[in-house]
Amino acid sequence: MKIKIALSILLGLVILGVIALLIVGARLGDIAKAAMETVGPKITQTTLTVDHVSVSLLAGSAGVKGLVVGNPQGYQAAQSISVGSASVSLEPRSVLGDKIVIHAIEIQAPEITFEGNPFGENNLTKIMANANGPGAASATNAPATSPAGKKAGKKLEVDDLLISGAKVHAHLTGLVNQEITVPLPDIHMTDLGKGPDGITAGELTQKVLGAITTQTIKTLGTTATDLAKGVAKDLKGALLNTTNVTGGVDKLKKGLGGLFNK
Repeated sequence: MKIKIALSILLGLVILGVIALLIVGARLGDIAKAAMETVGPKITQTTLTVDHVSVSLLAGSAGVKGLVVGNPQGYQAAQSISVGSASVSLEPRSVLGDKIVIHAIEIQAPEITFEGNPFGENNLTKIMANANGPGAASATNAPATSPAGKKAGKKLEVDDLLISGAKVHAHLTGLVNQEITVPLPDIHMTDLGKGPDGITAGELTQKVLGAITTQTIKTLGTTATDLAKGVAKDLKGALLNTTNVTGGVDKLKKGLGGLFNK
């Protein structure tokens, strides 16, 4: 009888433990969502909203849906980056420690809106400047201890991060005046926050934004240059076929040729 009672108590404790984990998991999702929407705008100095964050400690997984980063002041589009969904695989036991170990993060098919000049000022480089500014530093470099002497905030380790299927929507101005949509190559980052110090959520955000910005500008820069060369070639052809031209045409041809190294 005593054995049965002990087993019943043990089974009850296990059930309560599972329920507690499920409750904590649900709470972690809400906490993560609130943290993203609080810290994110301080880093980017734009709006940042998230539809839903889910965390399953039992499965060691998490998911983010409907993340939208707004645009800095002075730019017209309502958003700069939107992510339909992102999935996270983590080590469940690490949630109880000082550093959360994330095995993999996959960000699927983000939509990036680009405004400005890929060779000069634009909305993405503005966000990056904000992310590296003093406001972001205060958000990412939280004190190591709280007033009560307890550790505040957890560090992260991200073993593998993949951004796939990204598209950039851009309005190019100047010699090339048109709207284009181009795919981005996959962005793959590894071993972020390896070692005992880890990486903060803010620092991780800076690295991801930096990788997206760099790849976007590189891709658009190449695309804009190719398009501009095509425009210049067509313009040269039109000038050569013009009957009533003067010596100014030759100067224009030489200028265009020097611009595009032809």
